[in-house]
Amino acid sequence: MTDQLQAVTGPAATRSRAAASPLGPVALTTLLFGAFLPMLSFFIINVALPAIGSDLHAGSGELQLVVGSYGIANATLLVVGGRLGDGFGRKRLFLVGLTGFTVMSLICAIAPTIGVLLAARVVQGAAAAAMTPQVLASISALLAGEHRARAMAMFGVAGGAAAALGQILGGVLIEANVFNLGWRAVFLVNVPVGLLAIAAAFRVLPETKADRAQRVDLIGAALLALTLVLLLLPLTEGRPLGWPLWTWICLAASVPAVAVLGLHQHRSERSGHAPLIPPTVLRLRAMRIGLLLAVAFFTTFGGFMFVFAFATQGEAHMSPLEGGLSLLPLAVGFLITSIYGPRLQVRYGAGLILRGWLIQAVGYALLAVVALTLWPHVDPLRLAVPMLVAGFGSGLVMVPLIGVVLSQVPPAQAGLGSGILLTSQQTCLALGAATVGTAYLSIAGSNWGQGGALATVALAITAISVLMAPVTHQLRSSGKGA
Repeated sequence: MTDQLQAVTGPAATRSRAAASPLGPVALTTLLFGAFLPMLSFFIINVALPAIGSDLHAGSGELQLVVGSYGIANATLLVVGGRLGDGFGRKRLFLVGLTGFTVMSLICAIAPTIGVLLAARVVQGAAAAAMTPQVLASISALLAGEHRARAMAMFGVAGGAAAALGQILGGVLIEANVFNLGWRAVFLVNVPVGLLAIAAAFRVLPETKADRAQRVDLIGAALLALTLVLLLLPLTEGRPLGWPLWTWICLAASVPAVAVLGLHQHRSERSGHAPLIPPTVLRLRAMRIGLLLAVAFFTTFGGFMFVFAFATQGEAHMSPLEGGLSLLPLAVGFLITSIYGPRLQVRYGAGLILRGWLIQAVGYALLAVVALTLWPHVDPLRLAVPMLVAGFGSGLVMVPLIGVVLSQVPPAQAGLGSGILLTSQQTCLALGAATVGTAYLSIAGSNWGQGGALATVALAITAISVLMAPVTHQLRSSGKGA
């Protein structure tokens, strides 16, 4: 995402941090909206997708793009946003991103067509990429010791709370249908919150910059965006269009695009520039393991949240509110582990993530049993136990993942490592909606139906969770105090 941690490890940064005023409660809360709002916007949309499709006459592929286009823009520009903040000022970039995010939320809310909505989602994702990196960068630059650790934990809690509560809030807003807004309320809710955060940021956020700003790798960002589009566009549009020739050409072209991206990153690093994805950081054993865990978790989690809304509001005939309430136990489990996770991380290290994979596997296996035996006669109560267990497990994986991995990375490369991990997070959330969503929709259209499709997705996540346990053990054994 940014070199924020790297920028505060040298002597000059130490002097700068010592002289800086610590963030007060209001300033820290304002900053944390930069973590909460983008993640909320990613997940709150899922429960509204059926209503959007009906109102704007959008097909399943276009609805997948409503999720994926936001994630692609966000993932592509996270590192760019971080480095622009280092050079031009983190408060300035935070305000630019927050203002753009708020304006695009309003445009999404009034979008008359699916095309306008998709375009606004792309710009909204780009604005979030300008805003979010400044949160960790400002925390790292302004706080130290226990205050910094607590603020970092709150950053994780903000993201976890947004992911867990997003679809519940979306269901409540759609069901309430205030002023007959329907699905548009899930975007409009960002506007007053964004305006309050903008006003507060102007008044209370201090400005910081890196001692030495890195050059922005715009070519790398463009190549990453091209690679993601070549991969995700055919995966989302191929099934509803009957897999025309252009989808296979795009998928084939994504392979050389990855190769060109990798070559550019190697050459950029050898020439002394700052590449988007530094190859030297990828060579670190802890980073490779952490990336594998991040890809497995965020792809499956993002995909599941996408398909769950379709399943509950489809054959199960739940309302958006009932579909959202079905996720309440998952949110409760997620929030509990978000709050206590940092304390447990000190005790168990990467062993906490290992336990999370196994608990998550149990939760999704129970969900598959419910889908296979009771479908479509399910309701929030019958789904409560599987969702609660899955929520506990997911929280134990997601909350400590980045911190545990970075604790095993040399401090000078921690900022770059955090950027790579957070970029992979956003990329894989979008990838999950494309891949898992396409697989679900294909199975749901067969004799298996939506219940069989949901059970298949749940069992696939169960298998991946079990496979990730020994991988996590490798991270555990390579770290200290895990």
